[in-house]
Amino acid sequence: MAYQKLQAYRAAGVTPNDNANIPSVSTQDGSGNNGCVLFIGTGGNIKVKTAGGDDVIFTNVADGTFFPVQVVKVFAGSTTASGIIALW
Repeated sequence: MAYQKLQAYRAAGVTPNDNANIPSVSTQDGSGNNGCVLFIGTGGNIKVKTAGGDDVIFTNVADGTFFPVQVVKVFAGSTTASGIIALW
């Protein structure tokens, strides 16, 4: 059975952006983001691009939520949640 690490070892604040992906902290130049999970400090709606390439809006995400979806982008448009932290 494969071992899956369930704890994050890196974290960075996320500024929602309609044009740019979340920079990867696993490479020196920030490229190659294979997705991260999110912590949502203040709840609301969040529009993301998943690691699989899907754009989707999650509505009414609660304050203090760990968001267990592999995400490469958080869009500014349609996102009302704040205090977003990327976890790898």
